[in-house]
Amino acid sequence: MSTPHDHPIPAARPVIGEEEIEAAVRVLRSGRVVQGPEVAAFEEEFSELVAGRHCVAVNSGTSALQLTLMALGIGPGDEVIVPSFSFAASANSVRLVGAEAVFVDIEDGSFCVDPAAVEAAITPRTAAIMPVHLYGHPAAMDRIMEIAGRHQLAVVEDAAQAHGAALGGTPVGAFGTAGCFSFYPTKNMHSLEGGMITTADAEIARTLRLLRNQGMEQRYANEIVGANMRLTDVAAAIGRVQLGRLPAWTEQRRANAAYLDEHITAGAVTPPVAEGARHVYHQYTVRITGDRDTAQERLTAAGVGNAVYYPTPIHRLKPYWEPDQKAGRTWDLPRTERAAAEVVSLPVHPSLEAADLERIAAAVNALGDAE
Repeated sequence: MSTPHDHPIPAARPVIGEEEIEAAVRVLRSGRVVQGPEVAAFEEEFSELVAGRHCVAVNSGTSALQLTLMALGIGPGDEVIVPSFSFAASANSVRLVGAEAVFVDIEDGSFCVDPAAVEAAITPRTAAIMPVHLYGHPAAMDRIMEIAGRHQLAVVEDAAQAHGAALGGTPVGAFGTAGCFSFYPTKNMHSLEGGMITTADAEIARTLRLLRNQGMEQRYANEIVGANMRLTDVAAAIGRVQLGRLPAWTEQRRANAAYLDEHITAGAVTPPVAEGARHVYHQYTVRITGDRDTAQERLTAAGVGNAVYYPTPIHRLKPYWEPDQKAGRTWDLPRTERAAAEVVSLPVHPSLEAADLERIAAAVNALGDAE
C-alpha cells in the first residue's frame, strides 16, 4: 500500500507536452530560429489576452521590466514606487536602469500594493509606479491609475504571475502605460524562458522593438543604443502552444482554488479575492495561523509540496538593505513583514487530481488540530 511519501504532490509542475516538443522541432527544422514569424505570431495572439494592445516579445520577464523603464526614459535621479513583497526582479529592473526603488506596503487581503501607501510615497522625483499582480491577483488598478493620472506618473504593471487576471472586466496588462509578463517554466504558461511587454502606445512599442534588438529595425541601421533581449522563435512556438492551453488551465486553477477555499477550515487563512477581481492563482497562498516552520514540516511529511514566496522582503535583501543602512534610510512596512512571516503557497496547478486536492485540504486542516 502506498503512503503520501511515495507520491508527494509537487508545489508546481511545468508542462512540456508532445505539442510543445513538436513546435520546437518544427522551428528548428525551418532554420528561422530568432526574431522570425513565430515571434510575430506569438505577439499577435497574446494581444487578444490584453484587450488588443501592442505586444513586444523579449527574452524574460525581467528584461520586459527593464526595457520598459528604458523606453520610458527612466534612469538616474528618478524614483519608482514598488512593493517590497515581490520577487527581487521587480526592484532589480529599477536599479538596472539607475533609478531608485521606493518600497511601499501591501494590502493584507490581496498581497498587492496598497494604493494609499503609493500616494503617500510620491515625491517630485517619482517617475513611475510599478504595481505587482502578486500570485495572480490583480492589484487595485482602478485606484492606482487614478493616483497616477493626478500626479502624471507612468504605470508599469508587473504582471509576471497574472496571465489572464482581470479587474472589473479589464485584463491586467491593459491598465498601465505598459504591462510586463513572464514565461518562465513555473508560470501559468511558459515558453521555457521569455517575456512580453504590452502597451497601447505605438511609439513606446516601436522604441521597445528597437531596444530589444540593438537599437535597430533594419539591419545595421541602428537608431538608438539598444540591447540584445530578443525572444527566439523556438521559445515563441512553445509559447503559442501554451497560450492556446491557458484558458482551460486557468479555469482548472480557479476550480482547484475554489475547492481549497471551501474545504480548508482550520490551520490557515485562505486567500480572499477583491470585489470585481479575477484571480488566476499562479500561487494559492494561505496565511499559517500557527508556527510556519512546523506547519511546513508537517505538510511535507504528509506529501504536500509547499513553498514560501517570499520569506525575505526585497527591502531586506543585501543589495538594498546595505545601501539603505549606510544612507540611514528605513522602511516601515508592517503588512509586508507580517505576510513574509506567515505565507505558505500550496499546490494549485492544473495537473492536480481530486484525490490530491483532498489530501492538501486534509493536511492543512490537520495543522489546526495540532494548535
